[in-house]
Amino acid sequence: MQTKENIEIIFNYLNELYPNPQCELKYETPFQLLIAVILSAQCTDKRVNEVTPKLFAKYPTANELAVADLQDVENIIRPLGFFRNKAKAIVNCSKQLVENFNGQVVNDVEKLQKLSGVGRKTANVVTAEAFGADNIGVDTHIFRVSHRLDLSQGKTPYEVELDLVSALDGRQKNVDHFLLVLFGRYHCKAIKPNCENCKLTSICKFYQEKAKNQ
Repeated sequence: MQTKENIEIIFNYLNELYPNPQCELKYETPFQLLIAVILSAQCTDKRVNEVTPKLFAKYPTANELAVADLQDVENIIRPLGFFRNKAKAIVNCSKQLVENFNGQVVNDVEKLQKLSGVGRKTANVVTAEAFGADNIGVDTHIFRVSHRLDLSQGKTPYEVELDLVSALDGRQKNVDHFLLVLFGRYHCKAIKPNCENCKLTSICKFYQEKAKNQ
């Protein structure tokens, strides 16, 4: 695990790369953010942003999506992977929001996880982005980067989340979340990470092990 000093070095550099980190999904309300995050599973934000304008124009709130024709929703989000399962999830999620929370997204990770299509990562991302909650949603990018930079060696997303919460104590974790996502998405990629142009190689566990094996 990295020292506090190295953690400062890491995030100072990430702030250099991404001085205004933010969610790349397009939305206008917490409900639309929730739906967009559900749709983003195993799919790029760019692709999600291509279908949500039509979806939200027709079904802008939970009340409207809750009574939507499932096949119509499927047709709208068809360009996304697993569109049938996702259509069912977002319609059911909307019904549950209407039935349990008056159609509103609540700032409560545990309650959100009881909704269709919502896991801990999604609940953390939504509460952090929509409400400024001090949460970290561990997606595939954060999981990978955290291991490479030795911020965590947790074997599950939840274990990585707990390590990051501890390592980033006193920091704005909802901001650091997006710094790690953007770094993993555009710089420290799964395949062909941009190590040659990275300032973190001296404290990067992944780079040190790679160099040792060359």
